[in-house]
Formats: sequence, C-alpha cells, structure tokens
Amino acid sequence: MSFDPAFTGIFDSHAHYFDKRFDREYEGGAEALLGTICPDPVANILNVGTNLENANAVLEQAARHAGMYAAIGIHPEDCHAYADEDIALSALEDLLKDPKTREEGKLVALGEIGLDYHTDEFIEGKLDKAKEMRFFEAQLELAKRYDLPVIIHDRDAHGDCFETILRHPGVRGVFHSYSGSAEMAKDLVRRGFYISFSGTLTFRNAEGVRRAAASIPHDKLLVETDAPYLAPHPFRGSLNHSGLLQYTLQTLASIWECSPQEATDRTRENAKRLFLTEKTV
Repeated sequence: MSFDPAFTGIFDSHAHYFDKRFDREYEGGAEALLGTICPDPVANILNVGTNLENANAVLEQAARHAGMYAAIGIHPEDCHAYADEDIALSALEDLLKDPKTREEGKLVALGEIGLDYHTDEFIEGKLDKAKEMRFFEAQLELAKRYDLPVIIHDRDAHGDCFETILRHPGVRGVFHSYSGSAEMAKDLVRRGFYISFSGTLTFRNAEGVRRAAASIPHDKLLVETDAPYLAPHPFRGSLNHSGLLQYTLQTLASIWECSPQEATDRTRENAKRLFLTEKTV
C-alpha cells in the first residue's frame, strides 16, 4: 500500500475499527490494516463506538494503539434495541465516570449520538423519534456532567438536532460527516461547534457539502473517514480506512487554496484542540 508523501500527521476524527467489515474484507482485519497506515501517514484516529456492546472493543483498541483515542455512546439507530432506557443509560454512565476506563481507554468524547430519521435496513420496525430524542438529550446531559465533547450524528434530522443543542447550552462537540446547509454550519460554529467532513466531500454530486466546507472558519473544521464506510472518490463503495483520508484532504486543500500538508496540519490541530485540550467553560 502506497501513500502520497505530501501527507503526514493525519488525524482521522471519526472511524469504527471494531466493525466486522474489516475482518471480512481485509486480510488480517483491522489490526493488520492499522499496522500499515500508522503512524505514517496517519498519526491519530478517534475510534467511535455506537452502543454498549461495542464500547469495550473501542476502548481496548484505543489502549493498544499509541495514536488512537476512544469515544463511546449510543447511536440513534442502536437506541431502538434497548427496552429499558434507564438501565442502558446507567451502564453508559458507569463507563464514562470510571477514572480507569477514561485513562487506560483514552476516552476523550461521548459519541456517536444524535438523531437519524432515515428509515432503512438498519432499523427494524417503526422509527421511534421520541425514543431517539430521549437518548440524545440524556447523553448531552452526561457529556456536560463528565466534561466530554460530543460527536453528533445528524441524518435527515437537521432542524431537530439544531433545536436540541440549543436546549443544552455549554455542551461542546462536532457534527460529524456533515450534510446540512452552509447556513446551519455557520450557526453551529457561532455556538462553538466544530464541523467534520468525510469522503462525501469528494463526491461528484456533493457541491452543497463543498459549499458548506468553504463557509466554515478554518479553525473549526475536522476531517474523518467514518471508516469502514463513505470511502472517498475514486474508491466510493469500497472498504474505507484512515489512509484514504488523503483524498478528502486533497479536496479540502483545493477548497482552501492551500497545500495538502497545510490542510492536514490545520485539521489535526483542530481535532487535538477539541478532543484533547478544550474544556467546558
């Protein structure tokens, strides 16, 4: 596997290396793949959980890899699986408040959480928007309680996501794999949020996404893979991984009219600021 030498020190701010797709589609699975891309060109990865069942895998992977950090939370699609909401949220809180878990698992964020109103094969039965909202709001409160930035999933729910964060002042974080308008992005940034872009930034039919990226201050923009999903052009539809983030960064460099390494350095420093240094005021 070869990489463009123009890229060093990449920070992938959102990936799912616990996903079984790596085992099915890459010889040796996620561990072998990570060995080929880290620490060069990929210096850092935020490994993001989606439910209580994969939280420990996320934390264990982060503990094993020097440049990897962890985020845990209950995804809006996954929340439908929990019949007892209080038990699920209490179990999540037990992990968030445990000093050993936070230190050894390098837990730096709560996510991914949010709202998903796109009915597809991931959701069995009727979409329960009220349940998604209860999990979303409860986790925003947990983030505030334990001083963690949030990673927000917003799919076909832009208005409700925006209104919800307005009800929780003081929470900081990022809207990941952003698909909303440039106007909403600017409003989110004014409220202290970061905006992250995935491989969709490179898609030929994603002019709206590129307009949104162009509208955001350079110090509030992150890049991500959402691996193993959303591989950038020209790999769209194939297994995505952090090494392919160079294609998203190349597009961002074109938007910013800067060098690829400058785009890489800026987004890396932004991710470090949000996840490793910023605290709630």
